[in-house]
Amino acid sequence: MSRPAQDLSATSAEAPTSPLQVEPPPVSINAANTALGILAAISFCHLLNDMMQSLLPALYPMLKSGYGLTFTQIGLLTFTFQFTASILQPLVGALADKTPRPYSLAVGMGFTLIGLVLLAFADSYTLLLVAAALVGTGSSVFHPESSRVARMASGGKHGFAQSIFQVGGNLGSSAGPLLAAFIVLPRGQSSVAWFSLTALLGMAVLIKVGHWYKAHGISRLARAPQRAAGTGRRHVAGALTVLLALVFSKYVYLASISSYYTFYLIDHFHVSVRSSQLHLFVFLASAAAGGMIGGPLGDRLGSKYIIWVSILGVLPFTLLLPHANLFWTSVLSVPIGLILASAFPAIVVYAQDLLPGRTGMVAGLFFGLAFGMGSIGAAVLGRLADHFGINLVYQICAFLPLIGLLTGFLPNLHREPLRAVSVR
Repeated sequence: MSRPAQDLSATSAEAPTSPLQVEPPPVSINAANTALGILAAISFCHLLNDMMQSLLPALYPMLKSGYGLTFTQIGLLTFTFQFTASILQPLVGALADKTPRPYSLAVGMGFTLIGLVLLAFADSYTLLLVAAALVGTGSSVFHPESSRVARMASGGKHGFAQSIFQVGGNLGSSAGPLLAAFIVLPRGQSSVAWFSLTALLGMAVLIKVGHWYKAHGISRLARAPQRAAGTGRRHVAGALTVLLALVFSKYVYLASISSYYTFYLIDHFHVSVRSSQLHLFVFLASAAAGGMIGGPLGDRLGSKYIIWVSILGVLPFTLLLPHANLFWTSVLSVPIGLILASAFPAIVVYAQDLLPGRTGMVAGLFFGLAFGMGSIGAAVLGRLADHFGINLVYQICAFLPLIGLLTGFLPNLHREPLRAVSVR
């Protein structure tokens, strides 16, 4: 058990004088020091957070018919939610690196609560946009800080910890369509207000996590050994550029699924709204499973190799999807979700190892980029769908995983096997 931190200024030990400073050889903390209870708590709250956020896109068919919205307006709803989150997340993460705020997680959940209540009773498109912005603000606080807590609790098993954290969010996202299909659609838009109770539960759990963060987490992160970057400024900039391109590939494709998959199924195969939600659940549940795979494999094999497989490996399935019948569309959505979702934990860990001492900023940057790329992609794809049809969207997006070829330009950060050491 780690001793309580004596002073919040101890976080200064985490940040090197330069983000490019070469660190000691890679080591890991003994697995006994992994705070599994904290990882479980933060993953559970990630489930609640993303479950509530996934209600918005799951409501799109109802909102489109009820408010007479175009695909462009649907895309702008997604843009408002995700762009709000993407702008603020890197700032929140960088601020946490300098001055930790253990209870900011609960505050972030509070923004989501207010957004949900407004979404339940909004009677105009403008109020829907405001509700989406509030939910995005809650996400901007929650994701970078909770990813930072996951690294605090990792005990050196960084990929494993990020996957545990990420799988909660993926499960929550996959639950959104089910909740919409069996609770919100039959009971109407106002039933969203009941989910504010889950936000209150999340706030209670996050206050407890905040106590651990303040007493133990800060000192654990400050003492944790860093992996070696060992690359020059130009190589770091090049690696970050490649990672940005990979995030673009992954999240624009995911935006095509989360925002428009139900419309594609309804338009192309003439299924019911409920049936389309169930098919969306199949994809999102597969993504939840995939998020659990990438991190632990990255700990063993190196994050770069997992990124290779998870981006480029999905290409054959995405190319087949626009030409498949309903049965095979559902079948193909499983490996697409499974393989594609395994990339993000590996990308986050790779970037944190590339820039040691910038844990919060890196998490905020990449979660923010994930939301930002998704928001821009949703808006652009919505415009394309209005002008050229929803089928063309999937024919274009099928080629996005080709960007995964850029992974070959990433430097290898994990050439040496890990050896366990104990932390006192």
